[in-house]
This record gives sequence, structure tokens and C-alpha cells, in this order.
Amino acid sequence: MAAPGLHGLPVVLVVVATVLGSFWIRLAASQQQGEEAAGEEAERQRYNFRFVRHARDAPLVSHYNYIVVGGGTAGCPLAATLSERSRVLLLERGGYPYGNRNVSSEYHFADALADTSPRSPAQRFVSEDGVVNARARVLGGGSCLNAGFYTRASSEYVRAAGWDARLVNASYRWVERELVFRPDVPRWQCALREGLLQAGVTPDNGYTVDHVPGTKIGGTIFDSAGRRHTAADFLRSANPRRLTVFLHATVSQILFRRREGSASPVAYGVVFTDPMGVQHRVYLRGVGRSEVILAAGTLGSPQLLMLSGVGPRAHLEKHGVRAVVDRPMVGQGVADNPMNSVFVPSPVPVALSLVQVVGVTRFGSFIEGVSGSQFGIPLHSRRRGHSFGMFSPMTGQLGTLPPRERTPEAMRRAAEVMQGLDRRAFRGGFILEKILGPLSTGHVELRSTDPHANPAVTFNYFRDPRDVERCVGGIQTIERVVRSRAFSRFTYANASAMDAAFDCAALAKFLNLLPRHPRDTRPLQQYCRDTVMTIWHYHGGCHVGPVVDPDYRVIGVAGLRVVDSSTFKYSPGTNPQATVMMLGRYMGLKIQEEGWRPGRPRD
Repeated sequence: MAAPGLHGLPVVLVVVATVLGSFWIRLAASQQQGEEAAGEEAERQRYNFRFVRHARDAPLVSHYNYIVVGGGTAGCPLAATLSERSRVLLLERGGYPYGNRNVSSEYHFADALADTSPRSPAQRFVSEDGVVNARARVLGGGSCLNAGFYTRASSEYVRAAGWDARLVNASYRWVERELVFRPDVPRWQCALREGLLQAGVTPDNGYTVDHVPGTKIGGTIFDSAGRRHTAADFLRSANPRRLTVFLHATVSQILFRRREGSASPVAYGVVFTDPMGVQHRVYLRGVGRSEVILAAGTLGSPQLLMLSGVGPRAHLEKHGVRAVVDRPMVGQGVADNPMNSVFVPSPVPVALSLVQVVGVTRFGSFIEGVSGSQFGIPLHSRRRGHSFGMFSPMTGQLGTLPPRERTPEAMRRAAEVMQGLDRRAFRGGFILEKILGPLSTGHVELRSTDPHANPAVTFNYFRDPRDVERCVGGIQTIERVVRSRAFSRFTYANASAMDAAFDCAALAKFLNLLPRHPRDTRPLQQYCRDTVMTIWHYHGGCHVGPVVDPDYRVIGVAGLRVVDSSTFKYSPGTNPQATVMMLGRYMGLKIQEEGWRPGRPRD
């Protein structure tokens, strides 16, 4: 007689049941991934991206001239450029953007940020400061999730970076030919523009993609039909015979070895894992002129360097990682431009618009606006116009509570209360300010050695008092805009008029309103600290100088570069995506010049 097993069942039956259960779980997961892969394959055929494949179809071992880690805002133009003359592999941990309703139009922008499913194009994280943030997880990176505004860096920024101005301009123009449009400016944005001018943010610069003081209309990556264009579009200009892209590929380690006669380690490949947990190895062809290039962003690039043994020795050893190169400044100098936004309820309906107008002040604050979003609607409500707003509680933007109090429960409670408010309360738009720089910085550290997990991030918002004063100036400017004659059509005459239309006091519990609530007696300095939010413009962690050289090579290591926003000391322009895209193209051309010999394609 068989020995008794679980609940009296024979051990053999328990084992069989366990094996079958595990089999069915794996089968279900495999079927789900198969359906997702089939959908992505259909989209690839539609866009003629036959070189884009699922990571589970990758060979266990392969060889390339360049391995680009991160298919985001910098990685896509970089890989497309390098593929003109060399064999390139682009590894992206996320999925395909085309056909994904959360990244294809402005209506679902906030849904992408609020979505917490494993296949979401955005991965949420909470900084150690308590501010909820989002990290792109999709081919095309942050360009698939942002508000679409396009503006170049200033000429002063280009000079300070040591870039070749002629090549920079040529690279910007290449980007702009591919995916930049002049927006159709609706009335709310026109009123914001006139209000900024009346508030003293002059001169009127009209439409321009240049970064200049005053008020201007900038470019957008949304076309006239409202469709979002992303950095993934750059892959259409790639050489399809020389570029391979693997999606759902999570890189866990950069491989190093010592060259004979040299004390410096050299990168010769990477290890990545597909969704089934299978490890794949990719090696560089002809080590010496070939390279691994990190374009995984402000969080991903420092994290991967540290996971691979390049970083502060004591911190690495604390996590059991053997230090290949002791580089103390990896992960340091990370910053997120603090944003403070106010909601301006409108007595009339307002058309939907994302950022189109910006006021570049002379005291170090930038003023922008978004309109027409509706707030407090459950995420599962997919009717058009019933999407979460860009600054709604469920995207973590609960500005009425100090950061440490923005718990998931507080966000849920806010959404529930807001559902009961009069629909007129949600007509209007947000006017926001973000500050130049910033001067306050923090750091990225390993939380664990799991490459799928987010690292620990501390931004130290408003630690530098100069950042606080810039914020105060920005809020004061917004107050002048809201009270301007030009903006009067989209504002209630006073708080009593708002209360007559809807429960203004109930709305003020969850959204910052202007004019500010009469009971809000905080000094503006404290108001800035309490209402700080992210505008998703974080940067730093692999600065030029202490981590990479002026050509973006990692110092102390051969065959390894970092080309993304983690190399920036300050955020460029008012919004960084244009410059991150430009940098991908710019460095692709520079690397081509270094590594290619005329008449010899690197196949």
C-alpha cells in the first residue's frame, strides 16, 4: 500500500497532480505569450519591421559588431544609424508600440502611466522621496509615453556639452524630418500663450523648435490626425539586412575579460533573458573595434553597470557583486526636474491638448499646459474622453498631499470621491511649471541583483534652495496667467462662481486649484515642496567626466559606452526628448567615423 500523501492521497497521485498543475500553468503562460507574439508579428509585417523579433526566438549564441542595450529614445536612432555600415543588435526589455492603444494616441497617454499590468508600456516606481514615477518599457521608450512636446537644447547647452554644433544641427534635422510636426493649436492653448505674454514672459517667438527666452509654440510628435510618432519610427530608416531587434529581452550582465598586456577590462558581450527564463549570450565580433553601447536610460544604464561590476566597490560588494572597475560616481548626480501643476476649472468645455505652448522665463522656470483631460474615471472605463488625466491621482500625481502621504490607498480614495463630483468640475486644464536644471541631485543604487527589478532612486527634490525660489517664481507667473484678460474665458470669476457650478471644496482636496483655496495659508516655498510631482525628465547617473569620457566611453573599460540621458548633468531645453533623440543619431555618426574603413562594410 502506498504511503499516505497530502490529505490522504497516495504520494504518487500528489506528484502526478503537481507535475500536471505545473505543466498547465506553463502551457497557459506559453499560450498567452504566443498570442501576444502573434499580435506583435502582425504589426511587424504591417510596418515592414521583419528584423524585429521576440526574444524567445533568439539563438542561444550570436555575434554582432555593435550591441545596443535599450531600444528607447536614444537607442532606436543610434541602432538605425549604426546599421548603415555594421551588423547591429538592439535589445529592448519591453514590447512593440504599434497597435498598442495605450501608446498610439494622446487619449490613452495617462492609461499607459496608470496601467500596472506586467505587459504595460510603463513600469511604475516610487522614488525614495515618495513621488510616484514611471519608467518606459516599450520599443521607442519614453517617446511612447510622454506629452509629445519637441524643442531643441539651447546653443549654450550644446557648447557646454562639447558637441560639434554643425553635426548637432544636422542630427536634429534628421530627427525632425522623421517625426516632428507643427501642432494645430486649440483655443485653450492660444489663451495660455496670450496669457503668458500678458504676464510678462516675452518676447513672442511664434512657432519654433529652438530654445529661446519668451513664449513660443513648439513642435510635437503627434501628427494632424492625433497619431503619436515615436523613436521606434527611426528604425524604418535602418538597413534591414544589418539590424536585428529582440523584444522582451532583459539584459542581466555585460561580459568582461582582461586583454593580454592591459590592466583594463574589455567588454566582449552581454547576457540577456527571454520571458521564459532562457539565457542567451551575444558576443562582439572583432573585439577592439566593436562595442557594447548602453542606451537603457537614467535608471537602466547605471543599474546595468553596477550589476556587471562597474560602480562603487563598497556598494557592489554589499550586494555580492564582484567589482570589475571601482567607479564611485556611477549612479550619482541623478536628478528629476520637479514639476508643480495647478488645475484651472473652466466654465466652458475645453478641447483636448497636450503640451504645445511653453513660456521660457528669465529666472529659470518653464511654464506649459495640458487641457481637456478628465479625471477620477476608473482605469477600466475605455470610452473615449473617459481616460485618466495626465495629472490624475491614479498616475500618482496627487499634488494636494505631501509626497510621503501619497499612498495607494490615498490615490484610490481620491478617485472614488472624484467619481461622485459633477462632471463640470473636470472641465479645464493644468498649467504647470518645471524648473531649469535642477541644481538638487540624488542617486541610483541597487535594491537587489534582480535585473527585472527597479533600482532604488532618490532625487532629493528641492534640496537646493535656489530650486525652491525658481519654483516660487513659476507659481507666481501661473497666477498672473490665470488672472490675465486673455485667459478669462477659461476661468470662473471667483471661488463662489465655481462653488455654484460644482463642489469646489471637494475637488480642492485632491487637485491644486488656482486661485488657491482660501484656507491654504502655506508660504509658496512650502507649497512647492508639498505639491512636487514628476514630469518624467530624470537624468544623470553616468555623467561625462567621472563616469564616461567626452566620447561617452566608460572610463577604465574598453569596448563600452553609454549614450542616453544618464550622461546629462542638466535637462536640455524645456523638454529633453529632442536632444536624447539627437544624441542617438549624433553618436551613431561619430562611432561610424571611428570604426568604419571606406569600402569595407562590417558584415
